[in-house]
Amino acid sequence: MTVEARPRRLTLVCRGVAALVVVTFGVLALLLPRGSSNGQVFGPADQVGFFGIGLLLAVGVLCLTRPRVRADGHGVWVRNVLGDRFFPWQVVVGVHLPDGASWAQLELQDDETVAVLALQRSDQEPTVEAILAMRTLLRASRGPGA
Repeated sequence: MTVEARPRRLTLVCRGVAALVVVTFGVLALLLPRGSSNGQVFGPADQVGFFGIGLLLAVGVLCLTRPRVRADGHGVWVRNVLGDRFFPWQVVVGVHLPDGASWAQLELQDDETVAVLALQRSDQEPTVEAILAMRTLLRASRGPGA
């Protein structure tokens, strides 16, 4: 069995925000004044630069859609916004969604925790199903009777 999940609602929101940022900066780039009475002049390079800033901001917003989690019989691969790591089941103690937390956590040995940004509370049922499936894989990795 393999469990794969990513944040659904966050992805939709980020795509919408990124599109809005690109459109807004595009319109504002077109509306930059070409000349004014006080001597300020914005040329084509300024417009392209302004639009480019909008594109960079949109890419930054889309980076928030990067989180993924994949679990199988060998362990859990967690990809968050700024990196990814693999945890074999031997080092995983539990998979939790603490009260009030926005995302799930892997509890590791030595009381260490790792955020699993792919499992968002706002996604509701898919998150619960993924956590339950990951717990099943964790129990299976411990062997019969564990």
